[in-house]
Amino acid sequence: MRLLILAAAALSVATPALAQTAATPAPAHAAHAKLNTTDTELGVLLDNPAAKAIIEKHIPGMTANDQVDMARAMTLKSIQQYAPDDVTDARLAAIDADLAKLP
Repeated sequence: MRLLILAAAALSVATPALAQTAATPAPAHAAHAKLNTTDTELGVLLDNPAAKAIIEKHIPGMTANDQVDMARAMTLKSIQQYAPDDVTDARLAAIDADLAKLP
C-alpha cells in the first residue's frame, strides 16, 4: 500500500523529533482520552483490537500491510496527506464515528 511507504518516508525525516517526543511520558489523562483519527497515534489504534478492526473495516488492507509499523507514531489524519485517495475525509469521519462508540 503506497500510503504506508510514503508515511514511513515522512516518518524517517521526522525521527529525531519523534525520538525526543517519545522520551516524554504522556500525561496521565491521555490514557482516558477517546480514540480518534486526529490525535491518537496509529500504534495506539493498532494495539486496540476493536480500533484495529474499525480501521480495517474502513481502509481494507492497511492494518495487514508489512510497513504499517513504520507509521505507528503518526495519526491517520497526518497519514492522509501522503495517501489522500486511501485516507479520505469521509473514511476518517466514519472511523471517528465508530471509534466514538467504543467504551
